[in-house]
Amino acid sequence: MMNSPGVLRLLTWIGSIMLAIAPSQLHAQPRTSEFTLDNGLQVVVIPDHRAPVVTHMIWYKVGAADEPKGVSGIAHFLEHLMFKSTDKIPLGEFSKIVARLGGQDNAFTGHDVTSYFQRISKDRLETVMDMEADRMVNLRLTEKEVLTERDVILEERRSRIENNPAAIMDEQMNAALYYSHPYGIPVIGWEHEMAKLSPHDALTFYKHFYAPNNAVLVVAGDVTADEVKALAEKTYGKIPRNPTVGATRERPTDPPQRAARRVEYSDPRAGKASFHRDYVVPSYMTAKPGEAEALDLLMKIAADGPTSRVYKRLVVEDKIASSAGGSYSGSGLDYGTISLYAIAAGGSDDLPKVEAAIDKVLAEIRENGVTEAELNRARSSYIADYIYENDDQASLARRYGWGLALGRTVQQIEGWPDALKKVTVDDIKRAANAYLDLKRSVTGYLTPSEGPTHAEQPAPKSRS
Repeated sequence: MMNSPGVLRLLTWIGSIMLAIAPSQLHAQPRTSEFTLDNGLQVVVIPDHRAPVVTHMIWYKVGAADEPKGVSGIAHFLEHLMFKSTDKIPLGEFSKIVARLGGQDNAFTGHDVTSYFQRISKDRLETVMDMEADRMVNLRLTEKEVLTERDVILEERRSRIENNPAAIMDEQMNAALYYSHPYGIPVIGWEHEMAKLSPHDALTFYKHFYAPNNAVLVVAGDVTADEVKALAEKTYGKIPRNPTVGATRERPTDPPQRAARRVEYSDPRAGKASFHRDYVVPSYMTAKPGEAEALDLLMKIAADGPTSRVYKRLVVEDKIASSAGGSYSGSGLDYGTISLYAIAAGGSDDLPKVEAAIDKVLAEIRENGVTEAELNRARSSYIADYIYENDDQASLARRYGWGLALGRTVQQIEGWPDALKKVTVDDIKRAANAYLDLKRSVTGYLTPSEGPTHAEQPAPKSRS
């Protein structure tokens, strides 16, 4: 069905209509407002009056890549500890209060950002803003609470990483992809360093990075800019600016990538043999104008979904893989990545064939480029996703929050569809030739093994 000529003609026709939409129509609703409080807190408001609910997100401009050496995992650990207690909120009550108010809350940590968010009825917005502002500066930790939660994150690492061969493989490939840059260190941390994290480590990190002048507040939903500004000044506005937070982030940079690297990992739990390839490339923050958009469209055409070149070649035509795909991740502050994978239809012996087939597809794109029809379909798909995201509060808040926390502007975020429209087939060919270079890559083979591995051994039990 998806590969039929009729469907492809329909997608092209829909794409031509979307590309004809005036740029202002793509982001006219909902409109955003932005302002900055006197203490440096950047605020973005995204009105959406279809339902009396709001999504409230606070984004800190700090992540795992900002951790001091030797204390990997502290950013993610602190995210957990932020749900403990303050002078106002008893131990473990933060999420329970939000639930009693009829809302939902959660948080996540990345290499570049840490975010906390709640979805709540409009009339409860002030309450969650006051709670979030409170724990921005008044977090209270005891040694017992910290040590108990340290066991929790160690168990999380065992369940998410040590019990998952694909996650172990991904971790090893990241470590090989970066020479000096902390993107090579997992967000959750290395286990031997996590086991030593202390209350002092957590509070030092917290007091340095958690401050209004190092954060972005995004509120999407049934609100106006004036309403949010009044509440923000009443809650967050009382918090003083932290002068120790630097205007820029100090991170090591990698030297030029000069040699292709390979990683092989075998595990009895691995299932079918699989091929993996990661390239280090520019992100939206570091690419030249139009380059990141070209990489995005390149990978949409090359490896995204059953109509992509990689899938059609390996799965449909050659039948040497049961699944295959790839993507461009350009949301990093310092670097982006191109990732490719394929699951061999046969055994481990077929992985060289799989690798050769993917290399051939990439070589064809480098040599001959892509077609206008492929470019139009890929661009239309992205613009459609962008438009549909406007109907989802959480997606909107995440779009603006992540971008602003990295240093992008509202104009750049809202201008993404226009930037996509400027990309040509020649731009994509140039991007492919510049960055699909094996010297910039790590190639991995994940294979099943017969014997036990270290990761298979029972993990130490956590303290109760």
